[in-house]
Amino acid sequence: MEEILIRAAQLILSLSILVIVHEMGHFFAARLFKVRVEKFYLFFNPGFTLFKYKPKNSETEYGIGWLPLGGYVKIAGMIDESMDKEAMAQPAKPYEFRSKPAWQRLIIMIAGVFMNFVLAFFIYSMVVFYWGRSYVPLETTPLYFSSVAKEVGFQDGDILLSADGEKLTRYDDLDLFKIIDGKEVVVNRQGVEKTILLPENFKSIVLSSKSPIVDVTPAIIDSIVPNSNAEKAGMLPGDKILSINGKETSSFSMVGSELRKNKKEEVAVTVLRENKQKELIVSVDEEGIIGFTSKMPDVSINQTFNFFESIPAGIEFGWRKLSFYVLQLKLIFTKEGVQSLGGFGAIGSLFPAKWDWYSFWSMTAFISLILGVMNLLPIPALDGGHVLFLLYEVITRRTPNEKFMEYAQIFGMVLLFGLLIYANGMDIIRAFF
Repeated sequence: MEEILIRAAQLILSLSILVIVHEMGHFFAARLFKVRVEKFYLFFNPGFTLFKYKPKNSETEYGIGWLPLGGYVKIAGMIDESMDKEAMAQPAKPYEFRSKPAWQRLIIMIAGVFMNFVLAFFIYSMVVFYWGRSYVPLETTPLYFSSVAKEVGFQDGDILLSADGEKLTRYDDLDLFKIIDGKEVVVNRQGVEKTILLPENFKSIVLSSKSPIVDVTPAIIDSIVPNSNAEKAGMLPGDKILSINGKETSSFSMVGSELRKNKKEEVAVTVLRENKQKELIVSVDEEGIIGFTSKMPDVSINQTFNFFESIPAGIEFGWRKLSFYVLQLKLIFTKEGVQSLGGFGAIGSLFPAKWDWYSFWSMTAFISLILGVMNLLPIPALDGGHVLFLLYEVITRRTPNEKFMEYAQIFGMVLLFGLLIYANGMDIIRAFF
């Protein structure tokens, strides 16, 4: 229960920061062009409000709603989620959104997304400034592959060089996804370059397996936690874990993946000890842990930065994360992508069970990038939908019909709530079934 509360606290704090910064973008852009902002709310407030305050001589009411699904600014003269038809039926006033030139309205609409990207790159810069940065260079590091990868031609010890002609440089989400998404991968195998042609369904196979296909850390035990389930089962330092319940585990991440699939269960672990195979029965705890540490290879490059160096380093870090997420978007339209959609539970599970500021800020930056990209999607009710209609107006010099805008807004809201219900429903299904 404590772990759930810690993850929930991190999620709420993270979303609160991101929502406030996003809405501040809209707020300040609106005020720059003298557009009245009637409300600035953290979280939504259907029915009632937890807190609200309107400063003396201010046009804006500030508040906190009870439904932590986002937030909003209510901009005068704009068709938004409030669907204030009465106000829109009145003649346009000079301080209203609809009275301003299309280019000013466009800036107001993209300002929230812009602030999400700025915040993400700023956080990444401060993360590398405070904690530094470590990465594994792919061009010099032998890797360990899953059985899925070995079936298409990869071998333990291969060094990844390129995917579809694009050089691979770092062991991170971006370059590893390029492999899954590629058609051919070039590796260095004992000093000789080999080209591996990937089958068309390789990505689907990998996603269906729900296991990592490659890792830098071999599944060799370095030390055993005293009184742990691993010690009770007879595991020893130096053991190489070959399989769990018959599934090959040539790397540490594959071991962890299989153990997490068998929480609170007993598993059959096959180890290699002194050139002999031995099968042990080990109990897995509720966290998917049995109590050992792996033998980490010394292949990482560790970097530190002063304040000014951290800015470009953080932007580069953030750009790789952004590129990875944009590449992943195509998965939404696949069977595996739809099945992997998750809601607040899935997002919350990405935070650690114990409060860790490095993980918190890194995840907050990544979610900020996600919100920025998602808000740019051309869906009515999202910023991207408003931007699409404004671009139409700028190009054609014609304003979309207000009735059409109202219906588009309703359609967008229904679509978004449907996706929200589906994604959070998938969380519930995964948790209990």
